[in-house]
Amino acid sequence: MEQDSRLGKGLSDGDGDGDGGGGPSASGEGVAASGGGPSAVPGTRRPGGRTAKVRRAVLDATQETLAASGFHTLNMDQVAASAGVGKTTVYRRWGSPVGLVADLLNDMAEQSLPAADTGGLAGDLRANAALVLDTLTDPRMGAVFRAVIAAAACDEECARALGGFYRTRLAEWAPVAERAVARGELPAGTDPLELLRAVSAPLYYRFAVTHEEPTPADAERAVTAALAAAAAGAFVTGAL
Repeated sequence: MEQDSRLGKGLSDGDGDGDGGGGPSASGEGVAASGGGPSAVPGTRRPGGRTAKVRRAVLDATQETLAASGFHTLNMDQVAASAGVGKTTVYRRWGSPVGLVADLLNDMAEQSLPAADTGGLAGDLRANAALVLDTLTDPRMGAVFRAVIAAAACDEECARALGGFYRTRLAEWAPVAERAVARGELPAGTDPLELLRAVSAPLYYRFAVTHEEPTPADAERAVTAALAAAAAGAFVTGAL
């Protein structure tokens, strides 16, 4: 998704927040702005277009920082300045750099493309693999995911946020397998999530573990292997 829009300097969410109020940097430890604690849900949206614009500006700035230099440089004050939003607003609503990452992942899940419905399992899985491949090989989004995956390896809250993102996306694509079972393309009892993981796991392994750029050939190989395993009943619940 495009994240190039910037709002004017000094934008607030209508709460009377100014630029005052210090806070921690990218250590990952958030403190409340003066007189209160961070929002229970980072970036919780309240009615009104200005609130949505504030959230958009802050998440854009967060993504830009992650893409440019990684999680360790994600500084709440600098995000506020880049977004043109009062620091008090950012500290109160997101609480910490991890809160920013968690809300960014929520936003990315909300904006992700819907699951394909090509009329056949092979076409649907190829569409899934192509979406994963396009994301991981995109210069901007690949850098964002690399930063978030690295952060999740050493921060439990980041790991939970990343896990929530992938659970949302897997649930979105689960009907692909359910439709295939109904068409007789898959054995009854096939676990949709395990099937989908089998498609994306080889691509993420190259991306995050061996640091190779996954290719269309890798995506096709992953789909072919997943289809063969699924047809053999490898993903039927309780089969192994």
